[in-house]
Amino acid sequence: MNDAEFKRLTDAAAHCKMTNAAFLAYAVDKAARDLTRTAAEIATEREVIDELFAARRHLGRIHGLFNQVAKALNSGADVPHLDTATKAVRNAACRMADAADALLAHRDGGAAA
Repeated sequence: MNDAEFKRLTDAAAHCKMTNAAFLAYAVDKAARDLTRTAAEIATEREVIDELFAARRHLGRIHGLFNQVAKALNSGADVPHLDTATKAVRNAACRMADAADALLAHRDGGAAA
């Protein structure tokens, strides 16, 4: 548990007028009573992280393709749809960055990333 997580735990326990140990015991018991919901909460975040890593790999491949396009342009080739493709890639990268920021904000309890 990092410092921010420990502070969140301590603040939550204090808000509920419980010790950290009592709050943890209650939270664990609550999670164990509804494993479907608990598994869904964990799986959803894990799936989002997996998708972000997959998107990052795809953007890396696209980077390589753009290097090939640059080489072709430097050789005098015509690339009629380069602007459209560039805008699409830039939009995808921005959406991925926004998704990563939202995930981090969610993990940090809503704090801005």
